[in-house]
Amino acid sequence: MEHSHDHYYKPEQQVRWWKRPSGMAAIFFFGAAGYFLVTEHWAHIVPFLPWLIIILCPLIHLFHHGAHGSHGGHSSRDEEEK
Repeated sequence: MEHSHDHYYKPEQQVRWWKRPSGMAAIFFFGAAGYFLVTEHWAHIVPFLPWLIIILCPLIHLFHHGAHGSHGGHSSRDEEEK
């Protein structure tokens, strides 16, 4: 039994979205909008910077451990090697 998987084919020379003209325009637009948003509202952002840093610490900790497992000592990988 043969199955055709042509709908799964992805060309290897596919251009990334940020390298296309529309992607570059979107990056420029969002960058300019972000710049003006921060510069116009800087007085409202500064008082919350310490709290933002405190909130970022657990978020970075949670997402950073996704690649290599948890604090449990990697026992599942050690059992696979035996």
